[in-house]
Amino acid sequence: MQFLHRDDLARAFWSVFEAPRAGEIYNMGGGTYANCSVLEAIDLCEDITRGPMNWSLDEENRTGDHIWYISDLRRFQMHYPEWEPKHTMETMTREIIEALQYRLR
Repeated sequence: MQFLHRDDLARAFWSVFEAPRAGEIYNMGGGTYANCSVLEAIDLCEDITRGPMNWSLDEENRTGDHIWYISDLRRFQMHYPEWEPKHTMETMTREIIEALQYRLR
């Protein structure tokens, strides 16, 4: 899994708005900066919540699942060197958990 925080993506859009490049297409995502496996995400959630999650593991892959995928941000960063993601997997996961806890009160 890889994630790019909405604020980081909005800043990327703003970079393009301020200095557009005709015909360019970028593959935006968490890149190598913000990615983890599902098992790592479970561990992170358990660490943040200080409690176990209810989960199971099936040895058979689901049809269409990617085994590994990382967005390559190098071209975007080459064209817009002032941009870099600010939010880590931990900060994004904490934000999601806090929002869910708030909604479930």
